[in-house]
Amino acid sequence: MKKLMISICIVAIGGLLSACGSSNSSEDSSNFPENQIEVVVPFAAGGASDLVSRTIATEMENELDVPVVVSNKTGGSGTTGMLATKDAKPDGYTIGYVPVELAMVQELGLAEIAPNDYQAIGQLMTIPAAITVSADAPYDTIEEFISYAEENPGEVKVGNSGTGSIWHIAAAAFAQELDLELEYIPYDGAAPAVTALMGGHVDAVSVSPSEVVAGLDSEDLKVLAVMSEERDANVPDVPTLQELGYDINLSGWGGFVAPTDTPDEVMETLQSAFKIAAESEAFTNLLEERGMNPNYKDGAEFQQFAQDQYEYFSELIPSIDLSN
Repeated sequence: MKKLMISICIVAIGGLLSACGSSNSSEDSSNFPENQIEVVVPFAAGGASDLVSRTIATEMENELDVPVVVSNKTGGSGTTGMLATKDAKPDGYTIGYVPVELAMVQELGLAEIAPNDYQAIGQLMTIPAAITVSADAPYDTIEEFISYAEENPGEVKVGNSGTGSIWHIAAAAFAQELDLELEYIPYDGAAPAVTALMGGHVDAVSVSPSEVVAGLDSEDLKVLAVMSEERDANVPDVPTLQELGYDINLSGWGGFVAPTDTPDEVMETLQSAFKIAAESEAFTNLLEERGMNPNYKDGAEFQQFAQDQYEYFSELIPSIDLSN
């Protein structure tokens, strides 16, 4: 009789634990979110990626009614932060901002990261590359800059947001098209690169116009050319390289992702809050103030776009010289 009672108790307890485990798993997803959400930004504070992420995080926080905090994890041209998101627990409480470098770092040999390592939440914007120099530099046009670089091979230092970053690729593609020899100086993000330019430590940066706005407003910097199909709203009088006959068109982009295997119901909640944030007045104003181009894509569209970009850069990168 005692053996029978013990067996019954074990079965009952086992069933209870099994039911509780099943209930918690379901409850965790259905009640998401219940705790703080971390947004991993793979670049330093102050750059376009950081500003965009912080604005979206604030707006998502209003929708989700839990804290949504930004964590800057820099290094490796964004790979440190992207790996942190990739390797995070797929429960929705750690998501990440991903830049165009997501489509590039694997071909560059920096990390085994590709778009299919994530589940896309959505895309936010695009920003073109540009050549920016000090206001007192001895060249006022891109043609004069090119001539100076030709006359001083290997002496012109161009700052970027990290080895293998989109702004590094942009400068290298520019140099290849013009047959120039430049020296590339990497920093942990666009903001430190611009600071270096302001301090006279580099001769130019190949970041976006939106990331040099403060220097333009203070008249310490000037943009010589942009690398997009159309002129940039920040510097409408500055020509595109295509206008001048150079076949260069490179832009950065950014969006949010979650680790693979994040539950569908969690993804739906994140995507819904993200869409509202992307269309909010606060974010729209930020894009306008910073001269970034709005380019919202939902999760499925962003996933496909990132994959297309991955295939594009897999062909482009091997064709250009990225050495200093």
